[in-house]
Amino acid sequence: MTAVSVEPVSGKRDFNAFVDLAYRINAADPHWVPPLRSDVVELLTPGKNPFYEHAKVQLFLARRNGRVVGRISAHYDELALAQPVEQGMGPGTGNWGLLEAEDAGVAEALIARAEAWLREQGMTRVLAPISLSVWDEPGLLVKGHDHAPMVMMGHHRPEYEGWVESAGYTVAKRLLTYDLAVDKGFPPLINRIVASGEKNERIRIRPVDKRQFERDAAIIIDILNDAWSNNWGFVPFTEAEKAYGAKKLAPLIIEDANLIAELDGEPVAFMLALPNANAVLKSMGGRLFPFNWIKLLWWLRKMRPVDFRVPLMGVVRKLQASRLASQLAFMMIEYIRRVGAEKHGAQRAEVGWILDDNQGMLAIADAIGSKVNREYRIYSKDL
Repeated sequence: MTAVSVEPVSGKRDFNAFVDLAYRINAADPHWVPPLRSDVVELLTPGKNPFYEHAKVQLFLARRNGRVVGRISAHYDELALAQPVEQGMGPGTGNWGLLEAEDAGVAEALIARAEAWLREQGMTRVLAPISLSVWDEPGLLVKGHDHAPMVMMGHHRPEYEGWVESAGYTVAKRLLTYDLAVDKGFPPLINRIVASGEKNERIRIRPVDKRQFERDAAIIIDILNDAWSNNWGFVPFTEAEKAYGAKKLAPLIIEDANLIAELDGEPVAFMLALPNANAVLKSMGGRLFPFNWIKLLWWLRKMRPVDFRVPLMGVVRKLQASRLASQLAFMMIEYIRRVGAEKHGAQRAEVGWILDDNQGMLAIADAIGSKVNREYRIYSKDL
C-alpha cells in the first residue's frame, strides 16, 4: 500500500479539507449527526474561539497519493498544564483530538505525528482524544454506536477504539451517559425527598432569566468552577469563555428547564437541560444555507415534541458532603422532568457525561432509574 504522508494544515484549502473530511468519512453512518460547518470553523479559528487565548493548536492532514485520507489535531492548554497532576492534567500533559481516518494505517501515522509534535512542544504525556477542550467533546465513543448522540456529544466509528489502543494507549477515564425515561415519575423515595425540600423555606429554585442570561450564565459558570474544581480533568473557564459559552448556549435555553438553586438567597447549585437539537440538525448535512436556517428557526420556536440532554450540574464544594446536595439535585431534575414531559412532550432525557468514579452522581443516576446508554473513554500514554 502506498505510504501515508502527514503534514501540518497550511492555508485555506487545507483548512477546508480538514473540516470537510469528517462529513465524507462518516456519510454512511446512519447515526452520525453532521455538525453545522459554521460551528466547526468557529471551533478551529483563533480569534473566534477563546480556547486559543490559552492554548496552542496544530492541525494535520494525512494524504495517500495526494488524496486526503485522515486528520488530527494536536494541542496543549496552558490552563490544563497548571492543574494538579493528581487531577488528570498537569505539567507536561498534551492532547490530540478530532481524529478521522480511512483505515488503521492512516490512524497510526496521524497519532504518531501528533505525538511527535507534542514532544517538540515539551510534552511528556498525552490524554486523548480531547477535541479541543475538555469542555467540548472529550473521549472516544466505545459503547452506544447503535443510536445517534444527543446535542453537543461526539460519535465515532467503532474501529477507532482498536486503532487507538494498538498505538499503546490505555484507559485513563471512562465518561458515562445515562438514558432516562421522563414521561413517567420517579420512585416514591425521590418524590418524598423533593417534597421535603419544597417545604424548606431556605431553598429557592428558580429558572434562568433569558432577559439577563449573561448574568445567570456567569452565576452558573462560577458555581461550576467551584463545584468541579477537584474533579478529574477539570480546567477552569476564563472570563472570555464565560461570555462565549453564554452566547453559544442562549438559542437552546428554555428558561424553566435550566435552573439555579439558592440557599438563604445565595446561588449554590445549578442544572442545565438542553433540547436535543441533533433531532433537526441530522437532516441538514452541516449547512444552514440556503434554506435550513428557516427549518432550524422554526424548530427552535416550536420544540415539541423534543427530548432533552442534561449536560451539566453542580453544587458548591461547601455543600457537597451534605444531604442537601443530593436533595437539590433531585429537586432540580424532577422539575426539569416535569417541564420536559408536560410542556414539551419529552419521552426521554440523557444525563451526562458522568465520570466513572463520581460516586455521588452515579448514585443519583441509579436512584432515578436511568441506565448507561453510551460510554466514552479518554486514553493516556507517556511520550
